[in-house]
Amino acid sequence: MAETQPSPNELWAGADVGTQSVRVTIVDETGATRATGSAPLASTRTGNRHEQDPGHWWQAFCQASRQAVGALPAGAASRIGGLAIDATSGTFLLADPDGTPRTPGLMYDDGRAGAEVADVLAAGAGLWDRLGYAMQRSWALPKLVWLLRTDATLRADAIAGRLRLVHQADHLAARLTGGPVATDYSHALKTGYDLDAERWPSDVLTRLDVPASLLPAVVRPGTTLGAVDRAAAEQTGLPAGLPVRAGMTDGCAAQLAAGALTEGSWNSILGTTLVLKGVTAQRLTDPGGAVYSHRHPDGGWLPGGASSSGAGAIAAAYPGLGPAELDALAQRAAAYEPAGALRYPIATVGERFPFVDPAAEPFVVGRLADNADGYAALLQGVGYVERLCFAYLRSLGARTDGPVTLTGGGSRSRYWCQLRADILGRPLRVPQDAEPAVGMAVLAAAGTGSVAATAARMARPYVEVEPRPGGPERFAEPYREFVAELHRRGSIGADLLAAADDPRADLAPAAAGTPAGTAGTPAGADGTTVEQLAGTRATADPAAAGSTGTAADRAPVAATAGQPGGPEQPAEDQT
Repeated sequence: MAETQPSPNELWAGADVGTQSVRVTIVDETGATRATGSAPLASTRTGNRHEQDPGHWWQAFCQASRQAVGALPAGAASRIGGLAIDATSGTFLLADPDGTPRTPGLMYDDGRAGAEVADVLAAGAGLWDRLGYAMQRSWALPKLVWLLRTDATLRADAIAGRLRLVHQADHLAARLTGGPVATDYSHALKTGYDLDAERWPSDVLTRLDVPASLLPAVVRPGTTLGAVDRAAAEQTGLPAGLPVRAGMTDGCAAQLAAGALTEGSWNSILGTTLVLKGVTAQRLTDPGGAVYSHRHPDGGWLPGGASSSGAGAIAAAYPGLGPAELDALAQRAAAYEPAGALRYPIATVGERFPFVDPAAEPFVVGRLADNADGYAALLQGVGYVERLCFAYLRSLGARTDGPVTLTGGGSRSRYWCQLRADILGRPLRVPQDAEPAVGMAVLAAAGTGSVAATAARMARPYVEVEPRPGGPERFAEPYREFVAELHRRGSIGADLLAAADDPRADLAPAAAGTPAGTAGTPAGADGTTVEQLAGTRATADPAAAGSTGTAADRAPVAATAGQPGGPEQPAEDQT
């Protein structure tokens, strides 16, 4: 595959459309950020519904773009060679043929299609099995079926060919270019696109009464969709004629920014929730439905999963502290290694990765000494979930022996990064400028050339965080007890219980086809395996767990993990 070579001093632009903000970043040919701009977004949440106004997406994009372009030296905007856009996975709207929105934007974690997802699973059972994942209620296709079943006018217009499905990033690309655009196969995945046959599955759509005319053409990420027209140039500050290229989802964008694009390498994105994205030569098949794979633009696959665990749980449990209080709490928390209690850090009921359990609930097992101990327990809990994620990926046959890069708001906390290195027992990389918008600038530079080669050329420096002496041993026993508690509660089965006790997740992969349950279960320092622990530790009443539930227990990283411009991951899959 030929690589797109940059011209001297050329610039590239990327846009990241998150939950809370739109960010536009302009980088040079070395990947260094030259200018950035951002603007806030607002959501409407009612019960399990989550919507945004597509008009606000455009307004925020224009504001962020003008900020970024305005920060460049005079005349430098003419050197921008291309723009690509990422957005939240599974977010879409329905629009008239001219692009006028007919619905709000149904967001990535909108759960209204709980009944429809069963029909979608049944209609495409063979396809979903072949593609290695199971549709979820928050994905685009079940929500599309819901819209067509509940709104007679929309259904009539869809049948008559007067309606189009438009993904979030495609809506902005259309506003930039002045007309409808194709989508990319990354954003199209949750709408049911067949990544093997490279077409929409007409038989599945027919069984669901979804008119094929609703769905857009699909192209490879990096393909030029059109050029910025004069009207959009006036509103955004971007030069007229600028190529607009097909993007990818925000999880993939963060992976591009991290440069985790070779087999065995992984990007761990810690924002509102924890997301892992990696590279495999063959598509992973996960019978449990926790992991699914995007197609790598260069060939191969980009498997990933999104946990409900993360900084969102910390922010939800302990709101209200300012920066000074949070910094003080962080310093005190280092005295609790390990914490006095095990804490499963999810904000709401339900888990998606490394296991699927809609009934999973947050828990506290043990007694917390004070606020700092509770803070430490939450940070460590995320680390335990992260290690279990790697164990699960390895049990599916993925290589986990390559470099692991940390991005997202959580990576701004040096202490949390250190804890994660200790718990995983391996060095971790924290790069500069690894925001999703930078990943889209890399894709804009690559075009239809090699994304991996372009990312390597534009790679930014990183800090390597090594495990502290004695750190992995210090957290080994609490990790095993944490996993055993998940098993006792019925969230994980014997296979994952055994895989979790495999010697640390930095080892070579299990042999292809080896079930998780056959992984080794070495004894701990006292000779006890996680299977034995699963029947030994008593569960404390969370109400009796020291400082549990006090506002003073919030982690400082919770304030940064969901900030505008950070990769904001939801409780349901956003990879």
